[in-house]
Amino acid sequence: MRSPVRPLPAEVESWTSRVRWLRWLEALATALVLWLILLVVIDGPPGLLAVAAVIVVGLAALVTPLRRRWRPISALVGLSVSRELRPGDRAWLVLPGRAEPVIVTARRRLRLVLARPDQASEGLEVRRTRVIVVPAA
Repeated sequence: MRSPVRPLPAEVESWTSRVRWLRWLEALATALVLWLILLVVIDGPPGLLAVAAVIVVGLAALVTPLRRRWRPISALVGLSVSRELRPGDRAWLVLPGRAEPVIVTARRRLRLVLARPDQASEGLEVRRTRVIVVPAA
């Protein structure tokens, strides 16, 4: 008897782990840019300004709406990965820690409308800059 749970494809599994790393890379890049701005604006010791930049980024990460909207690196990655998707294509919606199979029902510039195969009627509209949608092999 076969197992009822099929494993995720290897590419999708790798993207689920990459999402977490992308978030950390964005935080690091944000702290670096903020540190450089502080160096230009404020005349102070670079080490102290670096600590201040890390603290500000850490506090900003606690603000959920800001954290969800500020994703410059994963936005570029999400756009490049989902570039080939068209309506009718099967894909994987990759979220932190999990992935869900979806069907692309519409595409409008930066937005995709996704439907789960077990879903009856309505789709989920997502921005390609906020999630990663990987085409199914």
